Amino acid sequence: MPIDFNPDRSIQELEGDDWGNPPEDSTGLVQAVYTLRRRPLSRLSAYELGRLIGQDVGLRWTLPLALKVLRDTVDDHNRGGFYDDDLLSAVLGRKPDTWKEFPELAQEANEIIDLLSNLTPNMARQVKRFRP
Repeated sequence: MPIDFNPDRSIQELEGDDWGNPPEDSTGLVQAVYTLRRRPLSRLSAYELGRLIGQDVGLRWTLPLALKVLRDTVDDHNRGGFYDDDLLSAVLGRKPDTWKEFPELAQEANEIIDLLSNLTPNMARQVKRFRP
C-alpha cells in the first residue's frame, strides 16, 4: 500500500493540533509521546512507531509506516534474523474498531502475517487474537 502523506511532516503538523508541553507530573511514556508527535515521521524508529501505535496516536500515519517496516523485514525474520516483534505486537494489538476504520491496513497486516514463518508462541497467540 503506498503511503499517501508526506512522511517528512510530524503527526502534529498532519493533525494540525499542537498539544503543547506534557503535564509536569506526566510519566516518561506520556512525555515521549508528546515529543514523538513533533518529530517528522520519516525520522521515527521502529521502536518509536511502536510506542505511538501502542498509545493509538496518529494511527492514520503510524500504521502504514509500521506495516512498511514489517513488510521490508519479513525476509530477515524468515532467515532467522532480527524481526521487530514489539512493532508487530503493537500493530496487532489495536482494537477491532481500528481495523474497521482502516480495512486496507488490516488486509496488509494479514498479508504480512501470511509471509512470516516460525512465529514465537507469544506472537502466534497475538496473531490468533488479531484473526479471530
